[in-house]
Amino acid sequence: MKTICVTIALALLVAAAPAWSYEEITVADGGTITGKVTITGGKPTPKGFNLITFPDPVYCGRISTGTGWRLLKDFTIASEGSLKDVVILLKDIERGKAFAFSPPTIEAKDCRFLPFLTVVRDQAEVVVVNMDPVMHDIQAYETSHLGPRVLFNTPLPMNPHHPKLGVGAEYHKHIPGEPVKEVIRMTKGRRIFVMQCGFHAYMESWGLAMDHPYYAVTGEDGSFSIPDVPPGNYTLQAWHPSLGKMLEQSITVSAKQTVRASFTVESPKGRRSAHEVEENPRFGIEALGKVVDIKPTLELQQP
Repeated sequence: MKTICVTIALALLVAAAPAWSYEEITVADGGTITGKVTITGGKPTPKGFNLITFPDPVYCGRISTGTGWRLLKDFTIASEGSLKDVVILLKDIERGKAFAFSPPTIEAKDCRFLPFLTVVRDQAEVVVVNMDPVMHDIQAYETSHLGPRVLFNTPLPMNPHHPKLGVGAEYHKHIPGEPVKEVIRMTKGRRIFVMQCGFHAYMESWGLAMDHPYYAVTGEDGSFSIPDVPPGNYTLQAWHPSLGKMLEQSITVSAKQTVRASFTVESPKGRRSAHEVEENPRFGIEALGKVVDIKPTLELQQP
């Protein structure tokens, strides 16, 4: 909880945008914005979580370092430095095409919230489904001038057909539980949404609340495309939940033309979580006082 509150506090730098009314019009001569987001400075240090301090260490340890640590890799970077999961958006666009929005579905799977990043909408639903054979708990927050504010806190039940006891690292079935539907009600002017599991702190999912359709989320290759933009001068923004700030650049869109606008971000440095991943007998698996075999049967994580 402490780690996520620190991250949310950094996000306050970009969360205080004023609200305005978006007008839907017919766009016949729109242009397209394309580009790519890259990161320099190498891969950031992943956030580390000691599995013995959380429930279900054996099952959740199917994705782990093999030494009792679970890593949250909040940056997905390709070999050429392209950065996935960056929201690209036009700032304060006043009018444009219709905003058709489908509520996102987030899965709790392998003790992860997937996808890690999505787009949400104020006063709209978000759907969360537990695919795991262990209990999860949704703690959802927004930012505010007073710090994090709880949007909802809801148990996330597992499917009753999962075995209730003895689930180990070799169990790989995913059976969806009953979907939990919650309506996101953001404070006026706040845009950053985040979920964390109340039982497993390494489970995070972030969202940016949008009130217009002119946005895109970068893919594996870091690329994005925003079509049907009315001609005009705009401010283009780029947001990643772990960067702590919104990047901006001015852009001019001409009728029926394509304009390219790319972003380069700096990799965060130093410690990024409460604990550093290191061998320490006081915090090792043996500290539980019994034999616990935590095997990374799904993914052997590398720091």
